[in-house]
Amino acid sequence: MAKIKYYYDTESCKYIRVKTSTGDIVLNALGILSLTIAMAVGLVFLHSNYFESPKEVRLKNEVKEMEFYFEELQKKVTSLDKNLSDMAYRDDNIYRVVLGSEPIDKSIREAGVGGADRYEDIKNKDIDHEEVILKLNESLDKLRRKVYIESKSHDEIVELAENKEKLFAAIPAIQPIPKKQTVVLASGFGIRIHPIYKVRKMHTGIDFAAPIGTPIYATADGVIDNVEISFTGYGKKVEINHGFGYRTRYAHMHAFVVRNGQTVKRGELIGFVGDTGLSTAPHLHYEVFINGEQVNPIHYFFNDLNPAEYAKIIELASIENQSLGM
Repeated sequence: MAKIKYYYDTESCKYIRVKTSTGDIVLNALGILSLTIAMAVGLVFLHSNYFESPKEVRLKNEVKEMEFYFEELQKKVTSLDKNLSDMAYRDDNIYRVVLGSEPIDKSIREAGVGGADRYEDIKNKDIDHEEVILKLNESLDKLRRKVYIESKSHDEIVELAENKEKLFAAIPAIQPIPKKQTVVLASGFGIRIHPIYKVRKMHTGIDFAAPIGTPIYATADGVIDNVEISFTGYGKKVEINHGFGYRTRYAHMHAFVVRNGQTVKRGELIGFVGDTGLSTAPHLHYEVFINGEQVNPIHYFFNDLNPAEYAKIIELASIENQSLGM
């Protein structure tokens, strides 16, 4: 209930009731309303500056969550980048060295991932946290490039390894007659006395003296490309093309068990020791070719001989004596 106000009239010596005009009421009401509005605005201002709304709290939590996941992704990208760098190091300094290949050029590994406008679509969209997103995209693009380079490099390494395996299999690496047989190295590679003409002449292979019928084995993987029977010269002979420039010849054989075009493996039986052609005793005449040039076969028995045996056979092969055949 509103208070009634009075004032004392000195002329009439009476208390007279104060009458409030409509204008005063309106002014008072407006004043109170203005004060209320001002206080409300002040409270809203204070609340907005010192207290967060539920929406702001939710948005801030979402931002923190996104920043956390961005950091985790960046850590994973960094870890993958380190793993790829380790792979690249092993690729260049181990695998390629072992396989006899040059390392990948450093400029290729460190090349960029595109032009200046590569990320313009991101920059033009006015995206929040643009810097973080751009950095992550750049890191991912670099990873993609490194993965691509390593993938191509590993394909090349696999091919090199397969070729290297084929190369190792193509190198004549064993004796054509096993050590367990009754075999004597009768004549080595080099100048020897010809068994028929009795003059010093180049002996282009080595002679293994062995009984007729002693097994003869292919000294490396290859393809039989010359099976020949002659009553002079090499007599019955077999030649094997091993690829990679390697070729072997087996002469003065008693018989052979292979045919032209047949594929053979190292250690596979190809025939037997004989005394055919221009020969003075049962033996195997064995030759090794590299790119068409005859080389000393004695250097190609490393799979069969230990160091002491190899030294001994080198000593025997170096003795200048008479060959048993061509």
